[in-house]
Amino acid sequence: MDPQRTTPPSTEPITLARAKLHLRVDHSDEDDLITELITAARMDCEDRIQRTLVTTGWTWPLDAFPPCGGVLTVPMPPLVSLTSVQYVDADGAAQPLALEDLHIDALGQPGRIAPASGSWPATATRINAVTVVYTAGYGAASAVPAPLKSWMLLAIGDMYANRERSSDRPSVPQNFADSLLDPYRVWSL
Repeated sequence: MDPQRTTPPSTEPITLARAKLHLRVDHSDEDDLITELITAARMDCEDRIQRTLVTTGWTWPLDAFPPCGGVLTVPMPPLVSLTSVQYVDADGAAQPLALEDLHIDALGQPGRIAPASGSWPATATRINAVTVVYTAGYGAASAVPAPLKSWMLLAIGDMYANRERSSDRPSVPQNFADSLLDPYRVWSL
């Protein structure tokens, strides 16, 4: 199952002032619209590259641990920290795993979690038997890589200039704009 964001970003990677400068807007009549476009651009960027831009909290429900002590590959990197791992045991009771009993790789992209003992505990056979709670993101908005911010500005500009459907004739060739995301994209295997 996909992880769910539990805390929103404290700020967006693009400020309203920066977006207005890019759009050459010098009035405040459309500040609400531009703010919405900033959020939409960030969300689209995160969806396309499968990464978290500004540090936020996530909850990732799983039906079971991987078999044979397999590794959990944490979605929406970069992994900043692991808050908790809980599971429902065979008797139906919620059990926490001690973080000291886990190998946590926050350097890998994406991050990984493995049991230090070599095997995961048995879980109940049920939906969402395991819950992983973690924090992910590049840090503050200022830490988001410049190419991602550039892509967001291009997307904001396209959405602002073409308030109807923009995919028919986008002002910026999509293959150029989208190629800004490629070095940061998490490719599925």
